[in-house]
Amino acid sequence: MTKVHIAGDHAAFELREALIKHLGERGYEVVDHGAYVYDALDAYPPMCIECAEAVVADGGASLGVVLGGSGNGEQMAANLVKGCRAALVWNESTAQLARQHNDANVVSIGARQHSLEEAIRLVDVFLETPFSGDERHLERIRMMADYEAAHHA
Repeated sequence: MTKVHIAGDHAAFELREALIKHLGERGYEVVDHGAYVYDALDAYPPMCIECAEAVVADGGASLGVVLGGSGNGEQMAANLVKGCRAALVWNESTAQLARQHNDANVVSIGARQHSLEEAIRLVDVFLETPFSGDERHLERIRMMADYEAAHHA
């Protein structure tokens, strides 16, 4: 997987910029969904939703990263998009398991919760970890997808 969509609000502006550079240096094609300028009053939902929509539209050919102060709201916004499975991660284990067990397609990180180096490492672990494909995990993902399809237009 070589394409990564990324979005982050003012609280994660520096982290987003650092990740764009880092991921580019690692050979990823990075698609930036903003914020493009620092604005302490910006709102994360539009950019996180746009990022998640792009990931879903790519049909499994890309992953996404949404960033904010805590990562909570950004994850919630991304998960409003049908087909998005955004996971808030806070250590390497949760980043790895989000991919391995849940086939998460978007990672959410709180920039105010981690050092720059820690946050970059969490993104690297997430992007480098494949989904296990185990039937028990596939079944659980299908359960969620079935609910989503039946209850959301």
